[in-house]
Amino acid sequence: MALDFPSPEWMAAYKDAINANAEYKKAGKDWTHGVVAMVVKAEPSVGIPEDLAMFLDVDGGECRACTLMTGKEAEEKAPFVVVASYAQWKQVIKKEIDPTKALMQGKLKLTKGHMPTMVKHVNASKQLVESTTRVPTKFKDE
Repeated sequence: MALDFPSPEWMAAYKDAINANAEYKKAGKDWTHGVVAMVVKAEPSVGIPEDLAMFLDVDGGECRACTLMTGKEAEEKAPFVVVASYAQWKQVIKKEIDPTKALMQGKLKLTKGHMPTMVKHVNASKQLVESTTRVPTKFKDE
């Protein structure tokens, strides 16, 4: 059964997919820099009335928590915040764009955090994206 993106159910499945990804365990073992919040900008036309954040508590190759919250709440709590439109996150999940390249091109915006730290962990980012492909996803605009 496909899960709506973004939703609490999708986030729970994403956490499981990350923790089941042996390549992420290796690639993410040196990430000890705190939570990464991935903010989906408000898009009422697809049922997202306010900015929503995928709050990803990853540390040492493990995903400790993966929750959905408001963008404002995530901005206050997370040391790293990446913001993009629904369409751009959809492209990331479908592996149509590489998140690190998209950050460099300004398609995804790092609004909080240290860009060189993000770039240093490019393989971990790729494995986080790879993990999204293991979640059966239903996009609101399809």
